[in-house]
Amino acid sequence: MPLTTTYWLEHAWLGDAVEPGVLLEAADGRIAALHKETPAPPPGAEVLRGLTLPGLANSHSHAFHRALRGAVQAESGTFWTWRETMYRIASRLTPDMYFALARAAYAEMALAGITAVGEFHYLHHAPGGAPYADPNAMGEALIEAAADAGIRITLLDTCYLSSGFGQPPGEHQLRFSDGTAEAWAERCSVLKDRDHVRIGAAVHSVRAVPAEQLATVARWAEERGAPLHVHLSEQPAENEACLAAHGCTPARLLADHGVLGARTTGVHNTHLTDEDIALLGGAGAGTCMCPTTERDLADGIGPAAALQRAGSPLSLGSDSHAVVDLFEEARAMELNERLRTRTRGHWTAAALLRAAAEDGHAALGRPDAGRIEQGALADFTTVALDSVRTAGPPPRLGAETAVFAASAADVRHTVVAGRHVVRDGTHARVPDVPAALTDSIAALHDTRPRGATP
Repeated sequence: MPLTTTYWLEHAWLGDAVEPGVLLEAADGRIAALHKETPAPPPGAEVLRGLTLPGLANSHSHAFHRALRGAVQAESGTFWTWRETMYRIASRLTPDMYFALARAAYAEMALAGITAVGEFHYLHHAPGGAPYADPNAMGEALIEAAADAGIRITLLDTCYLSSGFGQPPGEHQLRFSDGTAEAWAERCSVLKDRDHVRIGAAVHSVRAVPAEQLATVARWAEERGAPLHVHLSEQPAENEACLAAHGCTPARLLADHGVLGARTTGVHNTHLTDEDIALLGGAGAGTCMCPTTERDLADGIGPAAALQRAGSPLSLGSDSHAVVDLFEEARAMELNERLRTRTRGHWTAAALLRAAAEDGHAALGRPDAGRIEQGALADFTTVALDSVRTAGPPPRLGAETAVFAASAADVRHTVVAGRHVVRDGTHARVPDVPAALTDSIAALHDTRPRGATP
């Protein structure tokens, strides 16, 4: 018989309302039973005080960007100048350094209530492009890091072949490239799903994968029933270059080469035409908004409301990790739309939580996560309702309080597969997450020769 762990939830968000006093039984990594109207914890139950929500899904991450926080805010510039700083950091990573940084970044996510991450992974090879002895050493480092940090990962192995339309990879991009989409497919076919791992695919962007090779990536994902993600229309310059090269928008190019479908997620989708929106919605392709990164890079405000009306499910990601806080991403999507339209109330708190949880997990290939119900994965997180940010509103308004007032700092517990990963604000496996971040980022910025004295 599987071991059963019983949790008593002081308040629980069950998808449409906050329920007081819910007893949850977890067995074999799933929710085995729920009992409402349980006013007090029974003997032996794990007590979770506050509001328990489904575990959050960070649908778009570049783990190594965590090392950019602060450094890229110290100067002005554009997305393209920011990208040069990012390339310099990428050029220094080894598999061991990547593991250490990703482990710390994923532990930070667990502290923020995130139970699954979609890692958009294109840092495949050694500097200069030579494969490691294990061609998937960098991807395996990310998988191991997620396991150590106690969260699930969908490794979105990314095809990245060119620096622009008709252009070979630049110096820093050589380690991203497999040469051809066929070689990319051969390499990433070795990667396998595991309990905490889903393997998906990604097209970095239409500028990074030649049009005639897009179908190879789409076919690989289709044959495996895997998620397929793509950076789409993040910058006007990308659209202009695509129009010059192909006479159409990036969304149309993807549609014409079989990339758009129900398992596809476009990341950003910022600068779209009405036809683009109809193409994405008609295909049932999702949209991952990353508002804190999009505002940090001055990308613009994407048409999230119009995309959802057209049929594109919404998810959320922290992308460059300027902050790691899915509550901030959720409210930013609503507040951005308010600024753009000068009207309020485009999404309810329930709808924003769905984007941060259920629809995010679905975009990562886990439709059985993101809900607190019998049979779902036993992944959930508890937010304090008595902090300086959340105190005051009655518990029945807990969803509104979480989305519009709470921050990642208010997360008290995170449970994955029925096991505590964060308890009372402390990570069970990485007890000093700030130190882990400090050490891994310092090692990455330290370019002195080995053995040099400080």
